[in-house]
Order: sequence, then structure tokens, then C-alpha cells
Amino acid sequence: MKKFSTILCMGLMLMAVSSLTAQDKKSKLKVWSYQEDLEAYIDAGNFGYRATHPDVDVTYVSIPTPDFPYKLDEVLKTGNGAPDVICLEDSFVRRYVELGCLLPLDDLYKEVKAKMSDYPMKVGSYDGHVYAMSWQVYPGAMFYRRSLAKKYWGTDDPKEVQKKVASFDTLLKTARELKKKSNGKCRMLSTTEDLFRPYLGARKKPWVVDDKLYIDPVMEKYMEVCKIFYDEDLDCFASQWDELWYASMNDDVVDDKGKPVEVMCYFLASWGLPYILGTEAQDTAGDWAMCTGPSPYYWGGNWIAACKDTKNPDAAKEMIRYIATNDEFNKNVALTTGEIVGNLNVQKQIKKLFSSPYLSGQNHYELFCDVSKKINGSLAQATDMWIESMFMEALEDFVHGKKTKKQALTDFRSEVYKQLGYE
Repeated sequence: MKKFSTILCMGLMLMAVSSLTAQDKKSKLKVWSYQEDLEAYIDAGNFGYRATHPDVDVTYVSIPTPDFPYKLDEVLKTGNGAPDVICLEDSFVRRYVELGCLLPLDDLYKEVKAKMSDYPMKVGSYDGHVYAMSWQVYPGAMFYRRSLAKKYWGTDDPKEVQKKVASFDTLLKTARELKKKSNGKCRMLSTTEDLFRPYLGARKKPWVVDDKLYIDPVMEKYMEVCKIFYDEDLDCFASQWDELWYASMNDDVVDDKGKPVEVMCYFLASWGLPYILGTEAQDTAGDWAMCTGPSPYYWGGNWIAACKDTKNPDAAKEMIRYIATNDEFNKNVALTTGEIVGNLNVQKQIKKLFSSPYLSGQNHYELFCDVSKKINGSLAQATDMWIESMFMEALEDFVHGKKTKKQALTDFRSEVYKQLGYE
């Protein structure tokens, strides 16, 4: 009995040593993110990253979005406690892509380029190298009220409605006609802020060219159109995210005389369908449809990247490969969550399978997939958020008559130079 006990103890010791050795052989990845989707994809059932990569020990750290860049900057500066893999939001992805702190993904990009949506790859690229990839696309579209389209245009067919907004000039003409035909009751937009992203998407060049501020002519045209909408009372003068903007989605708006006001359309990205209209405009559910609008554009998104000094570059790249590009994984994500994935192989397989009750059965997924192929991702730059904020201030001064267009643009240039150093 004593002999058996000794043998048993030795066996247990060997098993423990073997277990520790196996643990030591595991690759270890520290992942930082500000949103829940990535964590859900890592942990998702039998197709999640953990389930399909049992040889990798993943430590996931969630950081609130406002704090994320500051905490990341701190560890990148000191080199202490930096993560291996990070998730980057649209508002700050370009900052890190251009900063030189990310691991190049050129070899991975060459392998998957043919099957991936182009614009997210362009957003994640800088100076000839790819540094960040995305598993999703966030294309935008024009959502409009079916009942109002039938009432004033005689049809709610997306193909026919698209003809009325095929260009920005056509959209303006349609807005004027709509006001006239409805005797002022129906407005084309709740706010011209909705047109900002489509106009950005129509640019030929980015904000900074050869280290100088460049104001694309299309953005000057946007200023002029906003002024026309304001002067001719073609929108509700709302602001995105305010009560009036949401209320007009539900026919809950009146003019200064107490008469009901109708709003024909909104410009939103793909997330706008479930999280804005689907949540905030339940009173009008089923009375909506969508078309591409005058210009392809995107709004938002998440990118996955690896820190340049990661001690596990191969494991980090494999996580990026799997989450951003793997066919089976992306198919499961799309069918489970409705996410518009950037994998073209998966798009082709599943895009015909969708229909939205909110859009009265229209296939939103297929349209978003088609729009995403037309988006120019090479316009994205690290300073976009700051420049666009200053531009919108100049726009407001012009629209409300505080400044001429020339003076507003002159002051905009001066402010950009003062804040960012671009002439």
C-alpha cells in the first residue's frame, strides 16, 4: 500500500509538471478594446477565437472609449504593460496607423487582399504598409419614408426614389419640389448635418495634401447647399442626436404655427438601421425603405491591429487573420449578429438571405455590400476629426449669416494653421 502511494504521488507530480509545461508552451496575448463586440467574437461558442485556438492564452482588457487612447498612449510611451492586440475606433484608428507604433501586416494583407473589402484596408494603411484590418464595413445609405414617398412621388420603389437623389444637385431640386408639392408640410431632411458624410465621401482629395490644407470643391458646395436649405426652409433645423432629430422620425414634430411637419429621409450608416431607426423610431417601423443616395460613404467602424513591440507577433497576426478575414468565422458573425462583414467571399454567399421587417422586407444587407465596394478609404487621415470639427464651426457661422462664405473659409484656414500647423 505504501509502495502504491509513492507511485501515485510520483504520477501526480509528473502530471502537474506536464500541465505546467503545456501552459508554458501556450502563446499569450493581451488584448485591449473599448467595445464589447471583439470580446464576444473571442468568446463566441464553437466558432470564437478561444474555441478555435486553444493553444493561445488570451487576456482581455476592456477600457471605456473616452479613456482608451490616453491609456494606450501611456503604455506605448513607457513600454510597460503594452497589449499585443488592440481594437481601434474610426475616430482614432488613423492616429495610430500613422504613428509608427503598430506591427506591419503586409504579408497577411497579400494573402487576403483579393477577398477583402478595399476601403477598410485603405483606412488601415499608411506610407505603403498595412497596419490595421477590419472584420466589418459601415457603409451609409439614405433611409426614407415609404408612405411619404408614395404620397408625394407616387412610388416607394427604391430604384425610382434613387433617381430623385442620384446626385447632390438632383437632391436639392427634389427637396425644393417636395416643399412646394406638400405646401411646406414635408421637408426633405431633418438636418443638413445628415449630408456631411455623403459629401465627405464624394471628395477627390483628403483634407491635407503635401502638408497643406486642401478644401475640396465638393465641401464648398456642401456649404452652399446647407445655406440654401436654411434660407429656403427645406429642413427642420435639427441637429443630429437632439430631440427634434429623433422626434421627426416618428411624425412627432410641428412648425411654429403648431402644424404637423413630415420628414422624408435620413442619411445613416448600416448601424443606423438597428440602433437608431429600429430603436428610436418604432412608431414608424415598417414604413421605411433605403437607397444608395447621391454618394457612397462610410461612418464609423472598428479595426484590429498589433502593437509593434509585441513579443508574440505570429500569434497576434493569427488573431487578426482569424477575426478580420476567416471565411467561416465571418459567416458565423454575419448570420448571428447581422454585422455587415468585410469578407467578400462571405458577402457573396449570404447577401441574398436577408430581409428587414423594419424596411417592409427590403434586403438591406445586399445594398450595403454593394455600397461598400464604391467607398474611397484612401481619404482617411489622422487629423480628420479635428479638421472636420473646425470646418463645421465655419459652416455654422456661414449658414446663420454671421460670416460670408469667404470669411468663414479664411477663418477656418487660420484655425487649422493655429491648431495643426497646416497652411
